[in-house]
Amino acid sequence: MSAKQERVEDWMEEIAWSAEGTVPVVAQDATTNRVLMFAWMNREALMLTIETGEVHYWSRSRQRLWRKGEQSGHLQKVRELRLDCDGDAILVSVEQLGGIACHTGRERCFFRRYEKGGWVVTDPVLRHPDEIYPT
Repeated sequence: MSAKQERVEDWMEEIAWSAEGTVPVVAQDATTNRVLMFAWMNREALMLTIETGEVHYWSRSRQRLWRKGEQSGHLQKVRELRLDCDGDAILVSVEQLGGIACHTGRERCFFRRYEKGGWVVTDPVLRHPDEIYPT
């Protein structure tokens, strides 16, 4: 470790967990640096992410853990985890398997851009959700 690097041993306590016990997470493609999605992690999701090398999140709507790609097969392999300066947000650099991060079948969840008073869809559907999530 270089002189400029500092290792914090109690790393989990460096995170500013919300009152609900979660922290916001941005997933970014390790190759293109495009932001793929935003989600939440709790302590268990973060530990599973570190232990398995695959990204796990906490679903606030379903109130459960989920491994990204557990149904679709579009897993996120961890390349790097970073904590922001305030300790209240995590950036995870990932290899996005299958090239699809969004449940809509798009590369990323941020597929709408604001233009002239409205949202414009800018990214195509790569695979229809019915093909990804069969009933």
